[in-house]
Amino acid sequence: MRRSLALLAASLVLAGCHHRAPPAPAPAPAPAGPSLYTRLGGLPAVRAVVDSFVTDVGADTTINAFFRGVDLANLKELISEQLCQATGGPCIYTGRAMRVAHRGMHITDAQYDSEQRDMGRALDQNHVPEAEKQEVLRIVESLRSEIVGK
Repeated sequence: MRRSLALLAASLVLAGCHHRAPPAPAPAPAPAGPSLYTRLGGLPAVRAVVDSFVTDVGADTTINAFFRGVDLANLKELISEQLCQATGGPCIYTGRAMRVAHRGMHITDAQYDSEQRDMGRALDQNHVPEAEKQEVLRIVESLRSEIVGK
């Protein structure tokens, strides 16, 4: 009898836990100091980096075939939105999800590495300080699993 009551109580507790929504994650603490977006110089700086990046990609024979026939003005706008949003700026990325946008392209790690070098070069060309450059490159790296092999 005692065992039956214990099992019933445990079942009720588990049933109640099972139907409860998981607690919402605690909000991340606000970063100390200005956002990466602000430290980069805002939207004009983001756009300048993206312009340099797209130019470098166009000259990069490892990956430039992926961009043939692409509306470059639209591409620059979408990358600017994405970088602006990812660095804490006020923009909202309006493009497709990275998995969807790169589906069927079969991008390799070597090609993605080349793209990252192009972004690093664009950041250098625009005199982005090393700490901020590394933060941007970490953001780019975070997208690898959504792009490579898709």
